[in-house]
Amino acid sequence: MTIDWAALASVFGVSLVVTVALVGLFTLGIVGLSKKESAAQRGGSATVATSGAYLCFALCAAAVAYGIFLIVA
Repeated sequence: MTIDWAALASVFGVSLVVTVALVGLFTLGIVGLSKKESAAQRGGSATVATSGAYLCFALCAAAVAYGIFLIVA
């Protein structure tokens, strides 16, 4: 039995990049929602931050759904 080290390294690299990107996207969503809270306390409106946060969460959900699709298919 031989191990294809190049393929293993490729899978590791792609997994690392996608994981960091997904966590970063989720973090941006949380930051956007926190901006909404701080703007509400000051009496302002933060529709851009809220819509951006929801977009980040939707992209995270789409990435997770695509990963589940790849596993099942």
